[in-house]
Amino acid sequence: MNDQSRTTSSDRLAVARESFSGRLLTNAQFDEAIAITGILEREIKVTGTFKEKLSDYAFAFSRTENFDAAKGETILRDLFKERTGQSMNQLRESLVERETKIGEEARELVAGRIEAIAVAIREGDKMTFHRAYAQEAQVLAEDLGVTDAYAKRIMKEEFATREDGDLYQWGKELEERYYRPQIEAEKADRQRTEERSRSDERPRESERSNGGTERSRGGGEARGASSGGRGRFRTGPTP
Repeated sequence: MNDQSRTTSSDRLAVARESFSGRLLTNAQFDEAIAITGILEREIKVTGTFKEKLSDYAFAFSRTENFDAAKGETILRDLFKERTGQSMNQLRESLVERETKIGEEARELVAGRIEAIAVAIREGDKMTFHRAYAQEAQVLAEDLGVTDAYAKRIMKEEFATREDGDLYQWGKELEERYYRPQIEAEKADRQRTEERSRSDERPRESERSNGGTERSRGGGEARGASSGGRGRFRTGPTP
């Protein structure tokens, strides 16, 4: 994020803070509401929907406050618009509109992101197909200005066109070839570490056990000496 973007974001937050919905909130309430608007923005960009998540978060946001869920939803909608410059529905519609304009020129970009999935799994540290697919879909979505869900769909379609196969099945085969051995190696390393730890514990437990036996014996002798001492140093005459 460059300095201009940071300034714009900061300015929008300041405006949101003094907006009709923002100025009546405490600092804690405002921070929570702004965080929720970020979650809702991400949901729209991922799935192209927001109503169900908005309802859930409005209820959660309001249940510990002195307003109901409907008021909570209004606050979130207002602050979302102040922070982003557009309503939730306007953001959703802009993404949908952009999806209708994606043409043939995007095919190479899509193919590049599919190849990036293979690279991520092959060269990454324990990278699953599910994670790599979502990661590259997000990059593609940002490049094209569409939702992650749409990016995933056109990646799947492009793979089927080029390879006459299923993207998911291909990804699972990559997992078995590169991800699975890494996981098995990690499990083996962890098992060896646990076995060494148990081996190291056995001598210490034996030492503690032997030390307890010796202390027990020594304690008996000490008690005998102590008893004898009481006999030798009685304050009265021996009868």
